[in-house]
Amino acid sequence: MKLRHFALAACLFSCQMWGTGLAQQAASAPALTPPEPHPLPAAAPGGAAAYNVEVIVFRTTATLGSPENWSVQVAQAPAIPSAADGEAGTPGSDPPPPAAATAPTPGARFVRALTPAEFQLGDLEARLKSSSSYVPVAHVGWVQTASPWGAHESMSLQQLGFDAPLLSGTVQLERGQFLHLGFSLNLTIANPPPGLGAPPQTTFVLNDNHRVKLYERNYFDAPAFGVIALVAPAQGTRRAGR
Repeated sequence: MKLRHFALAACLFSCQMWGTGLAQQAASAPALTPPEPHPLPAAAPGGAAAYNVEVIVFRTTATLGSPENWSVQVAQAPAIPSAADGEAGTPGSDPPPPAAATAPTPGARFVRALTPAEFQLGDLEARLKSSSSYVPVAHVGWVQTASPWGAHESMSLQQLGFDAPLLSGTVQLERGQFLHLGFSLNLTIANPPPGLGAPPQTTFVLNDNHRVKLYERNYFDAPAFGVIALVAPAQGTRRAGR
């Protein structure tokens, strides 16, 4: 069982994170409102649209999921995150552009790191730190351009400024009809929560790719750790949670 069933409401809708109440909060979380129009992001050098991406990776210290067969789960995450939702078909299945539209589409490119003063998720990181059930692993932000849908262009965590020795993997930002963010991560946990039935030094895998809404906290999860990501146009000034 994944963390989403217990922590989704707590992390995305700013509810209190208190033990067994997490499951009840997730069950009663309000429905998401329809996505608002995406404003035009600022152009990075070279003319491509740029996005601010801010990410908190966190792990759990309490048993929030059920035991699984970790001999099967513990494997290196694929280099490319799993197929994203919200687009027709699988990545790479978009029809080719018309002959008239032959101009190349700029791919994913790292523009710069965000400074801590530019972070929008500091309040959430503080709540995670004050919780007895969660531990932040990394809090990083950067500006990048998006690759075309189906291009499978990923950037490594080191390239994006992550500095967590036990965390490795890649991040993928693609733009088709919608914007998609994907993570392919490995996190080694020295002492996993006992209830998960995982031995010491287990490497947990998160491999998730889905449509994201601008200015909103988007959640990605694995059995023992998760990611909360905020994506906004590089020119955007509105704070998370409106």
